[in-house]
Amino acid sequence: MKQIKIDTEYLTLTQLLKEEGIVGSGGQVKWYLQETPVQLNGVSEDRRGKKLYPDDIVQLASGERFQIVKV
Repeated sequence: MKQIKIDTEYLTLTQLLKEEGIVGSGGQVKWYLQETPVQLNGVSEDRRGKKLYPDDIVQLASGERFQIVKV
């Protein structure tokens, strides 16, 4: 599981997907989430503006997992 370190209160799902190179732009996120299952803390999530807080875990269909960590 990869840790994503943030120094703000939260990170959006769009920001995470862009920063990790999963999508190239914010516009692609909408289509990515419609086509590809993403789970947030074990629950299906398709809202690109969903706020991710420290200790949240995001899992992609590929099996990649990310944990949000406050620095």
